Parts: sequence; C-alpha cells; structure tokens
Amino acid sequence: MRSTGSSCVLTNDIIACADLVRRADPPRFQAAMAAPVAARAVLFPIYAFNVEVARAPWVTRDPMIAEMRLQWWRDVLSEIAEGRAVRRHEVATPLARVVGAEGAALLDALIEARRWDIYRDPFADQAAFLRYIEATSANLILAAAQALGPADADVIRDAGYALGLANWFRAIPALQAAGRRPLLDDRPEAVAQLASEGLRRLVIARARRETISTGARAALLPLWETGPLLRLARRAPQTIPTGALTMVPIRSRMTLILRAATGLW
Repeated sequence: MRSTGSSCVLTNDIIACADLVRRADPPRFQAAMAAPVAARAVLFPIYAFNVEVARAPWVTRDPMIAEMRLQWWRDVLSEIAEGRAVRRHEVATPLARVVGAEGAALLDALIEARRWDIYRDPFADQAAFLRYIEATSANLILAAAQALGPADADVIRDAGYALGLANWFRAIPALQAAGRRPLLDDRPEAVAQLASEGLRRLVIARARRETISTGARAALLPLWETGPLLRLARRAPQTIPTGALTMVPIRSRMTLILRAATGLW
C-alpha cells in the first residue's frame, strides 16, 4: 500500500477529481461518497484517471489524436512507476500521491486495453473480450484496493469481472448506436450465459470476502448493483439493448447504504 500522507486531506485537486467523477461516472461517485473520507481521497483521483482514459477514445474521431491522449496518461504512469517528478495536472498530481509502481502497472494495462475503444473492430475472440473486461474493470478496482489496504488479487479479479460485465451490458445501447459490436454473440441465450458466468465469479469473490482488508473494502463498493443487474440480464437478456437494465432508484440507494454500513460488498 502506498502511503497517502497529506492526500487524506480533501485538497482542491481531489475536489476537482470528485467533481469530474460526479459528472462523468455517477455510480462510482456515489460509491466513493459512501466510503470513509480518507478513502475518498484515494478513490477520487483513481476514478478521475479512469474517466479521463475512458473518454479519450471518444472525444475525437481521429485515431492518432486518441492514441496521443492515451499515451499522455501512459507517460504519467511511467513517471509514477519510475519515481520521477510527475507533471502538474489536477488528476495526475493527486494520482501520483496514492498509487505506486504496482498500481501504475495495473493502470497502464488498463490503458492498453482501452485502445480497443479507438477502433471499430470487434473483439478477436471471447478470450479478448474477457481480457478487456478484466483489464478495464478488475485492474481499476485492484489499483484502488491496494492503495487502501491488503487485498487478494484473485478475489478482486473475480469481483472486477462481474462489475465490468454488468457495466458493459449497460453500455451496449450506446456502443451499438456508435456503430460498435460490443458482443461477439448477442443471442439472448449467449448473453444469459455471459451473465451466469459473471454471477458465478461474483459468488466466488464474495465467498472470500475475508481476504479483503477493512480499508480496501471501500474499493469494492461500486459492486453494489452488480448482483441484481446480472440476475436481470440472465433472466431477461432482451432488456439490455433497450437500456432497461437498471435498478429501481430507491432500491439502489438502500442497497448502497447497506453495503457501506456492513462492509459486505
């Protein structure tokens, strides 16, 4: 775990990170706000980094510019990993205070996976899809968890896959509208099988909750909707293309409150 030092104070940079996450990633903002204040100072820079990287391929139609945007963040992570001075930036600066070389490596792999978003090619095979979900979701959670406390990487990867799959299902309408092919096999029975696999890995992760330290559990709060969403996707896969894969808002809020209060992510 990297020592956060003064990063436990909600500085102007961290407040700016929080505002970015609030606007671009409401579910993770809500999860971070349900975490202890000290954890928020770690989570918001990591989540803001994720926002910047996730949107980089979509803010331009020029693949070269998108590649350059992602490379800028890879350069930031290289500076962090090598212990060099990190360029001044409202996200990069606080990020460097909460992740070390191991976290930087995880986030660099996340960026490499995000290069798929730049182009319109479908996933090469199901294994490529699996790697993408794990790299973009599990790596993010693992970097956050390890910045907060000890955490079993295998447990995080199972949990992260489940969350990433649920989020991917939610993104499918927008991806299809953008001319992308988000799934290699979008038949209802194939989607239901995917959801079943996500639920299987979620159950495995939750059976080993004790391997996640109390401090690191805040990084898993974004999973609060994962189980219900994957169960709905398994039961009614036809809801996914319509954008109807959602929880009732009051149920969603109460579930988050319960998960935060009990630590049973």
